[in-house]
Amino acid sequence: MSANSQTKFYALNMFDVVDVEKYLAYFSRLPEAAPKYGGRMVAFGRFRDSVAGELAPRQVLFVVEWESEEAFNSFRDAPDLADLHPLRDSGAASYVWQ
Repeated sequence: MSANSQTKFYALNMFDVVDVEKYLAYFSRLPEAAPKYGGRMVAFGRFRDSVAGELAPRQVLFVVEWESEEAFNSFRDAPDLADLHPLRDSGAASYVWQ
């Protein structure tokens, strides 16, 4: 195993909701889907203001902790979730996913 596979990996998600129905369809499945691939939500709220740097506020902010970067990639690329990610993409705007 690479050293990278032993390191926790964090995905920061910040966005505005533009289609509530589509985004809720995505978000309602996330708590069940992410743990199957080694992820767990560790923070949820609003991004109100930037302490440093130029980044506009967003309606939603959440952080998912993944067992590793490989776990995150397996979630992102999973064929059985191919219908899930487009719901996120079409339900949100001004998306920052780091």
